[in-house]
Amino acid sequence: MNKKTFSHLHAINQSATLEDWKAALDALILTMRKEFVFDNLVVYLTDAHKGMPEVIYARAVGRGRKAEADAAWGENIANQVIAAGKILQDSPAVRASKDRVAMPYLLGLPLYMFRGAGAMIFIRFGGPEYTTAQIKMAVLAACQVSRIFEYRLLRENIARLEQARHQAQLQDDFMATVSHDLHTPLGFIKGYATSLLRSDTTWDAETQREFLTIIDEETDHLMALVDKFLDSARLHSGMMNMDFQPVRLDSLIRDVVMRFQGRDTSLQVDLDLETSPPIQADTIRLAQVFENLFDNALKYAPDSNIAITLRNLDNHLTVTFADRGPGIAPEHLPFLFERFYRVPAQSGKRGTGLGLFICRQIVQAHNGQISVETAPGKGTVFRIDLPVHHHSTV
Repeated sequence: MNKKTFSHLHAINQSATLEDWKAALDALILTMRKEFVFDNLVVYLTDAHKGMPEVIYARAVGRGRKAEADAAWGENIANQVIAAGKILQDSPAVRASKDRVAMPYLLGLPLYMFRGAGAMIFIRFGGPEYTTAQIKMAVLAACQVSRIFEYRLLRENIARLEQARHQAQLQDDFMATVSHDLHTPLGFIKGYATSLLRSDTTWDAETQREFLTIIDEETDHLMALVDKFLDSARLHSGMMNMDFQPVRLDSLIRDVVMRFQGRDTSLQVDLDLETSPPIQADTIRLAQVFENLFDNALKYAPDSNIAITLRNLDNHLTVTFADRGPGIAPEHLPFLFERFYRVPAQSGKRGTGLGLFICRQIVQAHNGQISVETAPGKGTVFRIDLPVHHHSTV
């Protein structure tokens, strides 16, 4: 084996270790073209469901790059190679033509993987026949292509397992949260109702009213939790009905702010709202988005002022909802709008991990987008973009 061939073999082996499988195949082609000439290279893999080979990668690198004839991409020989599981060649019936593209010489090699099979096809227009040395080099290349797709499948399986583990952890955390959040109001309701029903104790009217007020408030709290769980399930399954009608977003935001300031007179909200044209929206659901953002800010930035802006920008409205709290660490950002995901609250308050998920689903149902900008120590800004002209299909 000469030094040049050894160098090419080493390059072929190294290409299989690249993380990007397409980049690995591109590198393989460059190496193979140095060893022998071919015009097209196609990789077929069998579909796990259909059982039919499909093109997963194709490159035209030589003569006839613009040729679109099916024969030039070796579909027939690919089927034969996969069925027979062996190397096959196909030469043109007519070898005397001025059109070299009309004379494809095909070399097909099987690909063997843990799951599924495939074929790699070399196409050379106008000949000559593939030599024994070139076929041996192509066999080595086919082995490396099999490795490339084995690595690809392995990485995909690892990613799926990691995602499944992540989702399982979120659901475990969610179940613990649900258990805690439901038991808390139920515990209050049960405790105070039992106290009122005790036959060995007489409560004065003021105490009875205090107990009943707590029962009433905790019942509201319990109902709100159940509604949030149901909303999450409906949004996740796409079964949430929306009642779209003309809505003035500036008026809706003011209404939500007034409700929250009515509950907490110390809440400071700075409003900078431009007069906005009506948009097609579900008033209740869109108000729910801003209510969830308020709940989120009060939980994670309890002592911060909240600044809300509304801008009318051509064909869409942009709302920003900002607090001056501690911000959110970067590692939480990719998961912030996921169902069940919770950022640990410094205040120790627990959350369901559903609020921001519900916000995103409702905003997307309005053909809008919600995003977040944040940094530790610099507060958090949620941005919502909603189209002015919206015709819902929900």
